[in-house]
Amino acid sequence: MSGVNYVTKETLDQMREELTQLKTKGRAEIARAISEAREKGDLKENAEYDAAKEAQGLHEAKIAALENVIANARVVEADSIDTSKVSVLCKVTITNLANKKTMTYQLVSEKEADLKQGKISVTSPIGKGLLGKKVGEEALVNAPNGSLKFKIESITV
Repeated sequence: MSGVNYVTKETLDQMREELTQLKTKGRAEIARAISEAREKGDLKENAEYDAAKEAQGLHEAKIAALENVIANARVVEADSIDTSKVSVLCKVTITNLANKKTMTYQLVSEKEADLKQGKISVTSPIGKGLLGKKVGEEALVNAPNGSLKFKIESITV
């Protein structure tokens, strides 16, 4: 997962805040849990100690993954987005040519994707199919449930 992640400044700030939280309070809580478990006796047969150590490993893996995402993050400003074609952070209004339904999505990084908010990942099948298309063009999307055809109606920021 070493690819570039295009994010807004707000999202980068949120990720940095989360990382700080994980490194400070998160590590302190795990250290306390390990210490309490250690005080309960023999470590060979101490399930609580094993669980705390496993939680520590998962926590450190989460920190490493978040550090990787932040290291590969590139901030994209709204005024620098080219709306002549679909790109990261664009809002795209599309019409499904099969059922004539119109939808609007914002293409974002995997970290920001949230379908309920209308944000889809650029690495999703629809995101991949829309990237680089212009208004009026048709996009053929290979989704898990078959091929879909969309018409690009508008591109905004």
